[in-house]
Amino acid sequence: MTQFKTAESPYKQNNTESGMAGVTLMNNQVGVVVAEVMDRQDNVTVQHLPAMIRVDCVGRMDFVYADISEALGEEPDFYDAAEFEENMSTHYGKMIHMDDRTVMFGNLEEAAEFIGDMLPPVVNPK
Repeated sequence: MTQFKTAESPYKQNNTESGMAGVTLMNNQVGVVVAEVMDRQDNVTVQHLPAMIRVDCVGRMDFVYADISEALGEEPDFYDAAEFEENMSTHYGKMIHMDDRTVMFGNLEEAAEFIGDMLPPVVNPK
């Protein structure tokens, strides 16, 4: 009798932290420009697919609204969190919307530290 061994699945669960974050953008005029702006960052990888654009990073990436507005040929305050959300379909990692940018973190501890730095100090009443 012959015994067969099942190959290990390449899709098995892996709980190792990747240190990565990313978004999926629509593959339209705005999404292409956003991807071009983001591709200027050393730690960012952009992958153009037929119906979407993947923008992934190792560590942190900042979607700076003024830079994106300029690349789109618009006024500095044209691109904002609402425009970002309209073109994005999904993300992974920690996302923080600010007035002038959206920041993505691949490391949750770094994101927590960043958020903590933005909060006002706690004053203990006496």
